[in-house]
Amino acid sequence: MKAEQLKPILIVDDDPHMRAALSEAVSRMGHTVVACDSGVVAVEKLGETEFCLVVTDMKMPKMDGLTFLKEVRRRSGAMPVLVITGFGTVENAVETMKEGATDYLMKPFSFDALAKTIGAILSRRTTGKDILTENAEMRRIMQLAGNLAASDITVLITGESGTGKELLARYIHDTSKRRLKAFVAVNCAAIPDNLLESELFGHEKGAFTGAVDRKKGKMELADNGTILLDEIGELPMMLQAKLLRALQERELDRVGGKEPVKVDVRVITTTNRDLARECAEGRFREDLFYRLNVFPIKLPPLRERPEDVIALAGHFVKHFAAVAGKDVEGCTPEALAFLKNLPWRGNVRELENVIQRAVFLCSGKAVDTGDFMLDHGSLETKENGKLKDVERDMILKTLKEVDGNKSKAAKLLGVSVRTVRNKLNEYGQKVPVG
Repeated sequence: MKAEQLKPILIVDDDPHMRAALSEAVSRMGHTVVACDSGVVAVEKLGETEFCLVVTDMKMPKMDGLTFLKEVRRRSGAMPVLVITGFGTVENAVETMKEGATDYLMKPFSFDALAKTIGAILSRRTTGKDILTENAEMRRIMQLAGNLAASDITVLITGESGTGKELLARYIHDTSKRRLKAFVAVNCAAIPDNLLESELFGHEKGAFTGAVDRKKGKMELADNGTILLDEIGELPMMLQAKLLRALQERELDRVGGKEPVKVDVRVITTTNRDLARECAEGRFREDLFYRLNVFPIKLPPLRERPEDVIALAGHFVKHFAAVAGKDVEGCTPEALAFLKNLPWRGNVRELENVIQRAVFLCSGKAVDTGDFMLDHGSLETKENGKLKDVERDMILKTLKEVDGNKSKAAKLLGVSVRTVRNKLNEYGQKVPVG
């Protein structure tokens, strides 16, 4: 959208020199400006004119910037707000972000920095990757994530396995000013300790046996983009110290390297552990925890979001029906009631797996309770006896269809080969072959 097509920008600052400088700078960018000397006057302007952005100072008489920000949120919903402060700390900036600021700038700043920040805020677009939710707390989190997207603030996302931590991290990146650059995800729990240092920081040729060429690490590959350190609580203590230095100095040392490499990355971390407790028990560096825990977001488990069970179930049915080419349109009321009352220890990931199998098993227009094949020991309901019979019949039927190939059957059913073997042992059943 061209600048002249945009609604005006509201500037709020009690310092006449700063107000004039901001007005001049924003006008040079091609925007119309409305300038106010106090939050009280600015609130009146909000009732008279539609703006595309608010730029406000923090320390002002009559109504300070934080109070004004809260009033903007109350009156104008999701309107972007850029906060400017000359004496704030990181804690102050985090507080403004929690109250709904889109981004912040510390004085003194250049015209280019102001233009870049305003441009990033106004050019943000909907990516189509919003997290599906009907839950009030999740909607609040999505609002926060949208506000965080325009800044480079470090985010720590916590929550149980399967709650969608990586999905939220990707959403923050995809709506950020770094969205055209790389999003690099590293699962700290999935890479062996002896390989993790090289994976994260890279290595030089000849650094160790097998290092036949120089290799860039994940942090270097994420330069100018975002790195997601998934399950950060699993990072070995030795690498925690190296990561801390990389974050503090904005540079890293490749294994076997002689010179540090400068990097500019936005860091998002996730964990299902209580890192504060890990610090107290000596398994996680406290200084690294504080470096990562600048803006924490905790995702609630699915069992605390029963309305989302219904919304997600409908979404997954449509998705997997399309993938399988089946004419399944949704779930019966009985099936939805059944799903809503389950504990969902595996959260959204578990629900997705259950629906995938149910769509595969469904022979009608809607998924019913008889179509659910439950993971062993994961779901406890009054209908388990009936469902176990359905589960047995479906495993045997699927094995027969694939001529007894356990790997193929497991893939079709969305379970592991080990689960299929265990079930057959439980049934005392040999593999049926067509």
